[in-house]
Amino acid sequence: VQLQASGGGLVQAGGPLRLSCAASGSIFRVNRMAWYRQAPGKERDLVASITSDGSTNYADSVKGRFTISRDNAKNTAYLQMNSLKPDDTAVYFCNAVVSVKAGWGEYLYWGQGTQVTVSS
Repeated sequence: VQLQASGGGLVQAGGPLRLSCAASGSIFRVNRMAWYRQAPGKERDLVASITSDGSTNYADSVKGRFTISRDNAKNTAYLQMNSLKPDDTAVYFCNAVVSVKAGWGEYLYWGQGTQVTVSS
């Protein structure tokens, strides 16, 4: 199973950016998907998560600005980021809990990071 994150870049403060995370490979079902971020010298923190039935959870710092969504048919999660701030600058990582076969266990996979830089 591979996770491919994309959509990062340089944006001015106040602007929007949309990240995508696509899971591919031998997949029976993609369960929880999530976005994390890691700024230089800091720990990797949860930004937002979404379950397979659409239940979402957000870090307090992004509530009202970021929206996580998913397309189950495409095994893809999205992170729409609006009203970006310089403090949102970080490498953003996605992960997914995946069942590779019916009746087997779940496994956690990580995608590569994508850099988001917000200029003031």
